[in-house]
Amino acid sequence: MNTKSKIPPAPGARVVIRDAEWLIQSIDKTPTGAKVLQVVGVSDFIKGKSACFIDHLEPDLEVLDPKTTALVTDETSGYVRSLLFIEAHLRQTAPTTPHLYVGNRAAMDVLPFQLDPSLKALKMPRQRILIADSVGLGKTLESGILVTELMRRGKGKRILVVTTKSMLTQFQKEYWFRFTIPLVRLDSVGIQRLRNRIPTNHNPFHYYDKAIVSVDTLKQDREYRTYIEQAYWDIIVIDECHNVARRGKGRTASLRSKLAERLATRSDTLIMLSATPHDGRPESFASLMKMLDPTAIASESDYTKDDIRDLYVRRFKKDVKEQLAKHFPEREVLPIEAEATSEEEVVFDCLDQLKLAAIDSKASVGNLFKTTLLKAMLSSPMACLETVNNRIKRIEKANEPGLKTDLEELYPLKLALETITPDTFAKYQQLLELIRGTQPGAFAWTGKETEDRLVIFTERLETMAFLQENLQRDLKLKQGAIATLDGGMKDIVLNEVIEEFGDEKSKLRLLIATDVASEGINLHFLCHRLIHFDIPWSLMALQQRNGRIDRYGQEQQPQIRYLLTRCQNAQMDEAERIIRVLIKKDEQAVKNIGDPSVFMGVFDIDEEVKITAAAIEQKESAEGFEAQLDPGNASSDEFDFFALLDLEAEVSDESDTVEEIGEMPSLFEDDFSYTVASLEKIHQETPLQYHIVEDQALIELTLPSDLKRRYQRLPKEIQPSPQDPLKLCADKELVKRDLEASRRAEERWTPLQYLWELHPTVQWLNDLNVTAFGRHQAPVITIPSLSQDEAVFVMTGLIPNRRGQPLINQWFSVVFMGGQFKRIETFEETIGRSQLGKQPIPNRLLPIDEGLLNLRETAVNQAYQAMLKECDRFESRIDEELQQQLNRLDTLKGQHTHQLELRFSDGTPLVKERKEREKRHIDHIFDDYWRWVEDSMTIERAPYIKIIAVLQGGSIMDN
Repeated sequence: MNTKSKIPPAPGARVVIRDAEWLIQSIDKTPTGAKVLQVVGVSDFIKGKSACFIDHLEPDLEVLDPKTTALVTDETSGYVRSLLFIEAHLRQTAPTTPHLYVGNRAAMDVLPFQLDPSLKALKMPRQRILIADSVGLGKTLESGILVTELMRRGKGKRILVVTTKSMLTQFQKEYWFRFTIPLVRLDSVGIQRLRNRIPTNHNPFHYYDKAIVSVDTLKQDREYRTYIEQAYWDIIVIDECHNVARRGKGRTASLRSKLAERLATRSDTLIMLSATPHDGRPESFASLMKMLDPTAIASESDYTKDDIRDLYVRRFKKDVKEQLAKHFPEREVLPIEAEATSEEEVVFDCLDQLKLAAIDSKASVGNLFKTTLLKAMLSSPMACLETVNNRIKRIEKANEPGLKTDLEELYPLKLALETITPDTFAKYQQLLELIRGTQPGAFAWTGKETEDRLVIFTERLETMAFLQENLQRDLKLKQGAIATLDGGMKDIVLNEVIEEFGDEKSKLRLLIATDVASEGINLHFLCHRLIHFDIPWSLMALQQRNGRIDRYGQEQQPQIRYLLTRCQNAQMDEAERIIRVLIKKDEQAVKNIGDPSVFMGVFDIDEEVKITAAAIEQKESAEGFEAQLDPGNASSDEFDFFALLDLEAEVSDESDTVEEIGEMPSLFEDDFSYTVASLEKIHQETPLQYHIVEDQALIELTLPSDLKRRYQRLPKEIQPSPQDPLKLCADKELVKRDLEASRRAEERWTPLQYLWELHPTVQWLNDLNVTAFGRHQAPVITIPSLSQDEAVFVMTGLIPNRRGQPLINQWFSVVFMGGQFKRIETFEETIGRSQLGKQPIPNRLLPIDEGLLNLRETAVNQAYQAMLKECDRFESRIDEELQQQLNRLDTLKGQHTHQLELRFSDGTPLVKERKEREKRHIDHIFDDYWRWVEDSMTIERAPYIKIIAVLQGGSIMDN
């Protein structure tokens, strides 16, 4: 790099590029090794503007020498400009310890266990982790805590969240309201809007720094899939990541998994979320682990928990029940039985006697069409009739003689099903009694109370349609009081229904959903009653459904009801008894085990359904089926996934987390006082329109033009309307209450925004305050409490790694007495002695003593030597860690190479070619990782020193 000085660029440094002064906010490294400087303008005509420069393409780049820092007078009352200048630098100083600095202060009731994923990840060389907590424990919030910590460290400018289409709005809201992370939602409408805004050859994922997109949208749109794979991000979050794992034995990759594998290489930080992160097959789970760390697993079919121990956290409700007592009430579960009507008994007898020799001749166990018909009937006669009619049409169209007998078998079943009406549909009548009735276990529900809403789950669309039509009439619901959710809906419509269900002002009271609504979404805000109209033959599916209302943040006792139909036909009735075993096991898991999938041991919904179906087909008794689900009966030669993941749950309590909380020094009491002081200072120079409500820690601000420009790149949902002010509140309890109240308002995006240090407005103020003085200047503050001949140079020292990221970032003061160097003290000690920012300081507009200029070089040299000592201490510690990492990589590479030799023992030319190709791939993976580790953990022994301010004693120093 050809620069005018030998001082390397570093975050926090002021540089001159193209005859303008810039402040380096962060430094990224391209795959070719070039450094990309993310900067904000300091000079007048570029003040506050953001830009990027590549170091070696800027031959005139100059890092300003701290020894030539100009010392200037601050003419503002109480030195407010200087205080804001210092505070802004403090707020832009990236912490370099693994403590929590901001995430624990988010607008939520943070529980200690929710901090554990961040505490674990921040101790890693790079933050790549799977958060696999059980359904309803708050994985979205846990990921938000980690993302905010990385943003505070300057590692979260560009963020991408990939989730399911039903989770887009919910995830976007949680990140904004709790953490003020502004994700632009690129749903089908958002992508079209973006197409119209930018040139056709521009990458839309370069346009927005923070975006959320559906994995299915990307999968279906090849052009946008290509664009996203070409972009680079600081943080990528993949929600419901089990959807992107390689299925089966890991040999095949869906479009989803290929996309995720590509994205995993496009970011330093990767956060994956899933309550069901595996399907029981080692190869499938290994595909997720390899996205996090491609070096960790040598054999995808043979690895241990020690290979992946540091890559995930997994806790269940039972592990954290003490912390959840106030936020997760114990649920009430009741099976509700209906006695089959005579019309239904005829159907069950037909099903029992049904012999479909031709249709089922090629079907495997657990997949017989007769079982499919029974499963449909246990949902509803309407679903069963639809299935029968479809098969009859297919047989008639095929015109195959071998199917004629099966066709004759199906006609009596069809006729029997056609006789059933809502009045003779026992389970439906039981549903009405459950909803309207007053007997024990019933809801006595009228649909009039806006905060008492119902969710009914069913697997079948035909059942859903039947329930929607008939419940509207029989419950006498008003127009708009009932809605449905299914996987065939567009993402916009899907999210609109979910939003409406959580909106207290909406007319919606009853939601009928298929299992598209069972994954991740919040339905608990105004609902604590859930009915399984039919019961999935999978424990994992049961857990997902129940988790929609039985989750963190539920304020009322969840009431869950399972509807079953009992019949006189012993064999058909045994099927319902088997399904009742699933209900029992789910409750047992919640209370004692945590993971219900351990009972079947296949860790995949479809495979669990097959096991249940096989038990029914083989005429297993309910007692026999329950014995079969004993975890101790698992075959010893099966991959014991439960044992693999059965690490002792790492759960912190409040006393544990206190020691993990860090705090940066500050001159202001809190974010509110800093913001108010900043606005008042700006207002003196450029009038602003704002109003302050002290007792609510509330600020109403009409957006000035430069802040308005920033908001144009943020989600439209968080932008105030032209006639309304921006509402910022630093009281997180008020923010949380307002969020709850917004569900009763017409506007679903509450206008009240959480005022804390990561809010875009505070970031804007930081950029203005940090450039409050001219090029290469530091203010001088006269403090009466200091000794008369004392001078204190407040300084920062930063030592980056080879990637330009801070490894050591310290504030300290170089103290002089009578013009002679006395000592170096921490900035916290300086604040304590001087009461800087804690007590009013009269500004007597004293001239700057020329003697201070003569101390600059000594101050910088002392600071430089102090930072070199810090560097020595850091290297003595980090060298051992670096060597451990490199030794680990050498060992892992040896394991990968050994597996390669085992897999390609055949010496044919084709095999040799494949072996060589895979060997190059292994070399590439390890070379990249090795370079990353070395560049990240190797210190650049060239400290960047900056004079922030000078404090002098109560009178002017003698020369």
